[in-house]
Amino acid sequence: MAVNKNALIRYKTIDKCLQNNFRPWTLNDLIEAVSDALYEYEGKDVDVSKRTVQLDLQMMRSDKLGYNAPIVVYNRKFYKYDDENYSITNSPISNQDLTKLSEAVSFLKQFQGFSHFTELGSMVQKLEDHVYTQKTQEKSLIDFEKNENLKGLEFLDELYQFILKKQAIEITYQSFKARQESTFTYYPYLLKEFRNRWFVIGQRKKNEGLMNLALDRIISIKRSNKPFVSDTGFNSEIYYKHAIGVSVSPNLKPETVVLYVNHKHAPYVLTKPFHHSQKEVSRDNYGVTISLKVQLNFELEKEILGLGEGIKVIAPERLKRNIKERLYDAVDAYETEINDKNLRTIAKRLEYKGFGILNHVYSKRDIRKLKTRFDAYIKQNEEQAFGMREVLLKMPELKDVLFNKNFRKLIKSIDKEVFLTKAIYFDKSPQSNWYVTWHQDVPINVAEKIETEGFSSWTNKKGVISVRPPVEVSKNTFSMRIHLDDATIKNGALKVIPGSHKKRLNDEEIKLITTNSIPFISEVGSGGVQLLKPLLLHASSETTVQKRRRVLHLEFSSIALPNGLQYTEKEIL
Repeated sequence: MAVNKNALIRYKTIDKCLQNNFRPWTLNDLIEAVSDALYEYEGKDVDVSKRTVQLDLQMMRSDKLGYNAPIVVYNRKFYKYDDENYSITNSPISNQDLTKLSEAVSFLKQFQGFSHFTELGSMVQKLEDHVYTQKTQEKSLIDFEKNENLKGLEFLDELYQFILKKQAIEITYQSFKARQESTFTYYPYLLKEFRNRWFVIGQRKKNEGLMNLALDRIISIKRSNKPFVSDTGFNSEIYYKHAIGVSVSPNLKPETVVLYVNHKHAPYVLTKPFHHSQKEVSRDNYGVTISLKVQLNFELEKEILGLGEGIKVIAPERLKRNIKERLYDAVDAYETEINDKNLRTIAKRLEYKGFGILNHVYSKRDIRKLKTRFDAYIKQNEEQAFGMREVLLKMPELKDVLFNKNFRKLIKSIDKEVFLTKAIYFDKSPQSNWYVTWHQDVPINVAEKIETEGFSSWTNKKGVISVRPPVEVSKNTFSMRIHLDDATIKNGALKVIPGSHKKRLNDEEIKLITTNSIPFISEVGSGGVQLLKPLLLHASSETTVQKRRRVLHLEFSSIALPNGLQYTEKEIL
């Protein structure tokens, strides 16, 4: 039985209303809802009579369309589905309709092989498979790619109608980068699918440039009263000619991208090209070289990264550098995993040997952030880069990077009661080739500090007068050196004498031990940390290479100062 477009809209609207069990529906309510729906689709008022909706309800109850909808009336005026889970969209197709669909499929299949039919090929296969499963009640023979949990698909039909009728919309949208949603007027021109995600392409303002919005980030849309702004110059085929995906920069010229694909992955790339411009340049026993003429964008990088070790960027250099950096970051994400066994080992090593080294505590991205923030602060405040004290008081924004999960796990594995007492930044430039001889760091816990000219530190040095004698607290204190650059023997990495932290040594003992011991060279990679106990004998050598070495020195304690005095920089961890 033939059903016109308006009737289908009415059935669909009534079905949507009756599925909503949170409010009662009178006949007048259904008439109003149907009128609103027809206005949205037609763009003009459509007269819907009481008789029309009554006939629609009767038609939906019958089996003429295969619905057999369980519509009931209660309290003599309200309509609802007797089965709360019922919807006409779940109704099976009638035998008559199946026959017509089969005829339609057979008709469409006659056009297969023609160039203009290419885009309809998959649609016909889906339709044929659906007819087959409905007729035979057997499992589907074709499993098409789908994502039933993909958000935003409910807006697809609405957006299509707005584009078709050239209507402006008011959209509420929140991108992945935005902290909160925003509402604005939008003029949609095109719907585009890429890798099973849907996007709408349009403009916010005239002459502002095109903007693509992901449907899964749309919160709501509704028709706007503002007049539609057309972009007569927009041609989707030309616009996306040199792009992979949906990210297009109109003013960015396409570049020749040269890729080498190994023999294992080459068949996949050759049979399913990255882009229509793909050409085979050469091949050898190990793989194939291909070229593309495309813009450099996020989607291109994603396609390349998807092949992992099976592909290498030859040109351009900028793309090669980006891919290389992203692969390093990917490996870094695995290397910065710290397990409990490593933590137990380094805690014991710190206790018995007086030091410990743990690499990959911070990712390369974290280290880049720290370097950038330090350099910006020092430049802006004209601060002395070497030996900058009270770092976290001056730069509290560092805490979100420094106090990451690895940092907290490491500190708690050593002492659960510990707190941070000091933070100093050292920047050893190639020009300042300083070094330190063998010595011990002696921690003290003083009750009071008396200011002495030219000195304002808690460390016990000559010329500093303490009211009470210093008390060694080495058992409950330790320091951590966070390396922002690689520290090697060539650029002044610390040398330490394992186990020398057990007692305070005099000058003769220090000379005797260091002369007759083989020191350990504490080479630490960028992003790694070195833990040190007080009294551990250590020294550093002159650098023999012109490399910068930046270190953030943190000191920790679990012993409070007496009489309520505070450390200069205290942070509970």
